[in-house]
Amino acid sequence: MNPLKTLYQEVILDHSKKPRHFHALDPCTHSATGHNPLCGDNLKVYVQLEGDVIDEVSFIGDGCAISKASASLMTELARGKTLTEFQQLYDQFHDIVTGQEPVDIDMGKLAVLVGVRDYPSRVKCATLAWHTLDAALHKEDSVKTE
Repeated sequence: MNPLKTLYQEVILDHSKKPRHFHALDPCTHSATGHNPLCGDNLKVYVQLEGDVIDEVSFIGDGCAISKASASLMTELARGKTLTEFQQLYDQFHDIVTGQEPVDIDMGKLAVLVGVRDYPSRVKCATLAWHTLDAALHKEDSVKTE
């Protein structure tokens, strides 16, 4: 097996078994719920904004390994980002999981989710947390990935 592919699988398994920032954040300035009706993944994302900086972000919920790993990675990568920087990260993530172009190795941890692009039904699992955080930042209560 390709050693890089093995590393990617190890990172996804690690984040799904031990998700980072997996707790409710109280108090928080923004929150939203996300639901994937195709597979039943549910989560809630909490955000504490300080000005235009994502000071804290966490999540709770139930989902598959891809859903939890993606949410866990997102909370690590979004913390400390300005809203503009998060939008750029969100766009990069979307390109990685839905695009067909080779992924730049400089994408860091986001690159571990490149494999989901080969499984369209899993794209919705991987994007659920990202859409939910984006909804929270835009003061929307909930989002669905259908």
